Amino acid sequence: MLRQGLGRRHGPWGITLACVATTLALTLAPARPADAFPHVVRSGETLAQIAERVYGRVEMEQILVAANSLDAGRGLSIVPGMRLEIPSVGHHRVTAGETWTSLADTLLGHPERSDVLAFANEAKPWIQPTEGQEIRVPYNLRYVAGPGDSTLTVAYRFLGQRDKAWMLDRYNRLGGESLQRGDVVLVPLTELELTAEGKALAASAGALVRSEGAGQAREAQRRAEVELPQLAADVRNGRYVDAVTRGNRLLGSGDLSRTQLAQIQQRLVEAYVALDAQGLAETACLAWREADPSLVLDPIELSPKIVRACTNASTLGAAAPPAAVIPSVPASASAAPSSPRRSPVGGR
Repeated sequence: MLRQGLGRRHGPWGITLACVATTLALTLAPARPADAFPHVVRSGETLAQIAERVYGRVEMEQILVAANSLDAGRGLSIVPGMRLEIPSVGHHRVTAGETWTSLADTLLGHPERSDVLAFANEAKPWIQPTEGQEIRVPYNLRYVAGPGDSTLTVAYRFLGQRDKAWMLDRYNRLGGESLQRGDVVLVPLTELELTAEGKALAASAGALVRSEGAGQAREAQRRAEVELPQLAADVRNGRYVDAVTRGNRLLGSGDLSRTQLAQIQQRLVEAYVALDAQGLAETACLAWREADPSLVLDPIELSPKIVRACTNASTLGAAAPPAAVIPSVPASASAAPSSPRRSPVGGR
């Protein structure tokens, strides 16, 4: 649970939200999500339909909602072109010398989670895995507690059994403390079996490439130029849910230029940060840095939350070089999202 060193987050309007993503588990769970994979929403798709296709159960829609922070603010609707994180369990081949404790530290973010890892593999924590054994790795779902939530209600909602509340308490090192609104709780999920179609989607996700016909990329870029000022206005005027919807629709509209992608991802970072959707902000910042390698983060000009999200994003992948961060000075940074400074060379 995010408390003190595992900090508790509070939104600008007292709203606190999870990340998801995808997935993605970051500040309190350094290990990446097991084998979550992306899915691009198609026209006419609903979360319930996606859940049924991928998991074979409509009720798994709530997992998709939590993993993608779709309950942020007034609630975020999915739109065609939006990328969702689809949670699934991972697998690991045990090597010589690995123990449940060392594996839990590496794969789940803390050595004290070794019991959960062993139980997820129908094993006893005191009987170590053998070399060459393939084990299942639970997916760390990040959930933000709401009013009235307790380990009992969270365990029942996501694990189907209230008597697993003790496991959530131990897994998050709560020490028997009650959950408070805004506390972030990790829920290790193992019952994420994929359908045949879900497995096919997972297998093809790594090679997911958008292809456009002749002339369509140009038209998409022209439309983006028209809508980019409207996207900026959405963020500037506090219409953050509208900004998320518009930004994701633009990303799915066609093959955009790197400059356009950087501008869109920047606005998405600002909107997600304002909604306290930390995980989505981190993912968007990773894409922002990929589109604009010259990005420099200035804590004087930027909200501390934006700097934090972009710093955490460096753990999501190594495709983009880490954004340069100008050392902060003893002056309070503005809490409102603001535009970053570009480096003198190679900037736009």
